[in-house]
This record gives sequence, C-alpha cells and structure tokens, in this order.
Amino acid sequence: MPAMPAPVLNPRRKTRKIKVGTVDVGGDAPISVQSMCTTKTHDVNTTLQQIAELTAAGCDIVRVACPTQDDADALPAIARKSQIPVIADIHFQPKYVFAAIEAGCAAVRVNPGNIKKFDDQVKEIAQAAKDHGTSIRIGVNAGSLDPRLLAKYGKATPEALVESAVWEASLFEEHGFHDFKISVKHNDPVVMVRAYEMLSERGDWPLHLGVTEAGPAFQGTIKSATAFGALLSQGIGDTIRVSLSAPPVEEVKVGIQILQALNLRPRKLEIVSCPSCGRAQVDVYELAEKVTAGLEGMEVPLRVAVMGCVVNGPGEAREADLGVASGNGKGQIFVKGEVVKTVPEKDIVETLIEEAMKIAETMEPVEGAAPMVIPS
Repeated sequence: MPAMPAPVLNPRRKTRKIKVGTVDVGGDAPISVQSMCTTKTHDVNTTLQQIAELTAAGCDIVRVACPTQDDADALPAIARKSQIPVIADIHFQPKYVFAAIEAGCAAVRVNPGNIKKFDDQVKEIAQAAKDHGTSIRIGVNAGSLDPRLLAKYGKATPEALVESAVWEASLFEEHGFHDFKISVKHNDPVVMVRAYEMLSERGDWPLHLGVTEAGPAFQGTIKSATAFGALLSQGIGDTIRVSLSAPPVEEVKVGIQILQALNLRPRKLEIVSCPSCGRAQVDVYELAEKVTAGLEGMEVPLRVAVMGCVVNGPGEAREADLGVASGNGKGQIFVKGEVVKTVPEKDIVETLIEEAMKIAETMEPVEGAAPMVIPS
C-alpha cells in the first residue's frame, strides 16, 4: 500500500508559476527555501564556496549582493558555476539590474523604494528580463519604503507595503511582463503577516515570505517561525527566506524545519524528546543531543523518540519508528512499536544509532508526495 500523504492545514493559495533558473516558484511547485551569501560577491571563490555549503544544507535558491561594479563584474562567473539558481540583489543603482540580467543570473531582486527613478525604467527592465528569461522579485521592505508612501501613511504599515507592491506589479504587467514574485517584508511579524494576507487578496502573484532583520539566531527563529506558520498554514507563501544574524546555513536549516513541521516538505529525521522534569531518571538533554548528532545527515523520514521516564516514554517510543523509554539505569528500545531489547543506560545512544541505520536501509524517500488537507 502506498503511504498516505502527510496532512496539511489548508491547501496552497493558487498563484501563477514562474521560473527562477531551474527552480519553479508558485503554482503547484514545492515551497522553496532561500538564503543569502554573507561574502563579498566580488570574491568569487569565497562566494562559490559558501554557495556550495548552502546547497549541501538543502538551499534551493541563493541571493548575492551587488552594491559595486566589482560585484557586478563577478556575477557571470558565479551564475555560471553555482549549483543552484543565483539571484542578484540590487539597490540604489539601476545599472546593476541590467548587468545582472546580462550576467545570466536566474533572477534579480529589485527594491523600488531606493532605486533611482525606478518606475521610469520598468519598461526597459521588463524587456531585458524577458529577452534573457530572467525573473524578477519586487522586494518591498519596511526599512526602505518609498518616501511618498511614508508621508502618506506615517510609517511602514501593511497598507503602505501592499500599495507599493501592487503599484510596481501593475507597472510590470502594463509592459506585458508577468515573471515576477513579490515580497513585503517587515521586522514585526504581526505587520508582516497582515501585509501578506492583504497582498494575497489582490492578485495571483507568487509570494516570497520573509521577516526582515529578524534578529539573532534564537529571536529570529522564533519570529520567522511565528510569521511563516501563520501564513503557510493559510496556504500563503511560495518561497521563503529566514533572515538571521547567523551563518546562512542556519537560515536554511530553520527554513526546512519550518516547512517540515507543517508537512509542506517531506520530513526526514525527526527527534521527539521530552523536555525533562523531576520524573526523569536520565539526562534527557545529553541523550537527545548525542542521538541527534549521531544521526545527522540522515535522509530518510525516520521518527526517533528519546524519552526519559515511564509516564509518556513507552507510549511515545511505541508510536515512533524507533524509540527509547529510559529509567532505572537502562532503556527499553522500541522498533516499530515493539520492544526489541533492553540495554544499560551507557549503551542507549550506540544502540539507537545502530537500530536507526538498520531501519534506514529499508526505507525510501517520499519526495514529491502530495499533502493531504485536514478539514477545518
């Protein structure tokens, strides 16, 4: 019997599909995970090395900054050698938009709030992008909103962000260009969520989700997970970027975990572990960390329960593919709901890893499985 599709909270919002290089965005395409290089783009080798690390972590699309002519000159080599599609991030100087398109970048992110006389050049940008098969991201950002809209609304409200995005979208569409997605980023998850909800009602554009300047790793993860969860659970969002003051690989890991938690990307390794309490008779924190480290990189959808007491431990371990219920200096090892052995506490980690490897050999990836919607 084929595996049942994973349940999701709501169906995806219907959007038009565009191409970012080899990656489809929108429509029925999987939600993609993006990140941005922290390197100086003109340092081609270092930038390509970071792109390789991001690719290995599961990143689908990568963005690189282009603030100088040296950076623009480096784009052809980076776009050609990158294993994943490259987006050039352009601010202030419109000439770099055309340079990125000519360089063969998969897409260009344009910020209409700070590119000089942007509206006057949409026709030329649209034509160049169309000629080269380059898609565009209209990237509206609370921190660089058009001064006219700030004057109108007083600050970067959801209404201001949406008005900017819809206006720019209309200019591209006026010139027959439709291969673009939109983002309306804000550092406040509540404002950001409302802006995307409003924008999703205005058109069928694919949407790139992001909480801008989300903060250090812990805070940024919480803010991004909160905002993305609120939107993705409604079916809003076609591609995401978690913005952290942390190495970009961490952004990718968080983004993938958010999608997996919502069953919007097939789950791979999942560790279920108790938070510990006065009932625990083992160091659950250390046990969970060691098991996680020992199984890092596992690609099959394996659910492992690491439990520290006899209250919820046996039940959780029994429901997982593999689990341990620990106590009194030993651990009961469960495989597919059955106790297969009892081992001393010192052997729990090694035994779990061994059993996980055995199970993994019998499992196949479930990539491409269609999600099942849970009725509301």
